[in-house]
Amino acid sequence: MKKLFLFTLLLCTYFAGTAQDFTQAAKSSVHSVVYIQCLARVQSSYYDDFFNNDFFNSFFDGSFGFAPRQRTYRTSGSGVIISKDGYIVTNNHVVADADSISITLNDKREFIANVVGTDPYSDLAVIKIESNDLSPITFGNSDDVELGEWVLAVGNPFNLTSTVTAGIVSAKARDLEILDGKQNANTLKSFIQTDAAMNPGNSGGALVNTKGELIGINAAIASSTGSYAGYSFAIPSNIAKKVVQDLIKYGQVQRAAMGMTISAVDSKTMLENNLKDTHGTYVQDVVKKGPADKAGIKQGDVILSMNSKAVNTNSEIDEILSQYSPSDTINLQILRNNNIINKIVTLISTQDLSSLEDYISGESVVAHGATLRELTQEEKQQYALPYGLFVAKTEKGALQNVGIRKGFIITSIDGNNMLSIGTAKQFAKKKGQTQIEGFYPNSNRMFSYILVL
Repeated sequence: MKKLFLFTLLLCTYFAGTAQDFTQAAKSSVHSVVYIQCLARVQSSYYDDFFNNDFFNSFFDGSFGFAPRQRTYRTSGSGVIISKDGYIVTNNHVVADADSISITLNDKREFIANVVGTDPYSDLAVIKIESNDLSPITFGNSDDVELGEWVLAVGNPFNLTSTVTAGIVSAKARDLEILDGKQNANTLKSFIQTDAAMNPGNSGGALVNTKGELIGINAAIASSTGSYAGYSFAIPSNIAKKVVQDLIKYGQVQRAAMGMTISAVDSKTMLENNLKDTHGTYVQDVVKKGPADKAGIKQGDVILSMNSKAVNTNSEIDEILSQYSPSDTINLQILRNNNIINKIVTLISTQDLSSLEDYISGESVVAHGATLRELTQEEKQQYALPYGLFVAKTEKGALQNVGIRKGFIITSIDGNNMLSIGTAKQFAKKKGQTQIEGFYPNSNRMFSYILVL
């Protein structure tokens, strides 16, 4: 009985300490999270209104909904204060297309905000209010986050201000696709996954550790209903910090590239290349005269680590690159012919990479009955994609057999999303089963196809 009493006392002490940790984290972060309300006006028609809750209002407004008219709608979300003088980070999809943005602080003060810059690729945006006495959050190091670590989600779900939920980190470098309207509005491939409850309105809010430090910006939930169903996703704070700094300083993100296409090492790749295990990422193609080519990296190399951080997936590489700028250097540990070597790569901007020989948008490749070309800079900007292949023509072949038509935009081949004209050349030589993912510009969904080549 005495042992049971001591054990119970120990458990109570443990959970009391944990609750106290949550309390301090909540107290130190809740004043840094704001409530965002956006007002937008769009031209609508009868058909738009039919699929909107305001249909009956529009039907009885005198026009009976048949003539194009201006419709007003409101959206809401959360934001995180990052400076005393009014800079706030939130999701791009929270403030996109907003005509006016209203901010409510935790102390009930209200402000009008202006957009400083947006980045659809990472789904982040920076807005600003005029104030000099705010409570900015402290950035944590998202690289240090561990699986099973306790985290808190702070936001405003269902218009309920200052709501805090708790959970654990259930995965890192999680790859997911988020569609917004006609395009893939969020192509970032590395998220922190947590089971902390989040719902509509949590978008743009803070994911914090038990110290109250920001380790992520809440961005999405995995749900078939639109409400919380078990898992939520946040943009790592190290990525958010870099994006925010660029948006404030330049108005756009200075995105860096290495100039090569890669894929995870699976059992098939391991056997075909006589590798000892499935660690690392396989270099499928290297852009001529690009950073990787100049550093001496070759097709067939296996990247084991970047700046001493192990990389086994495209998502992990994407997360690391997202934290660097053009002209920065990255130390790569490479496996070549069962020997480990080190290479230093000097990064360049994605725009400069696109101007290199293998990235000329006019160049095309015929692969399995389809004519493929790289997306133009205008298309990349339009669809918020750093990489992609455009199906310019289809004839009898594997792509046409599964229903892919002219105009399809390929965003991933066998999990590799860093697509270039070089990737298309490799794809043309590929045999066996292959998975292709992408979308049509006029569709609001992603498609996935299995090809037998």
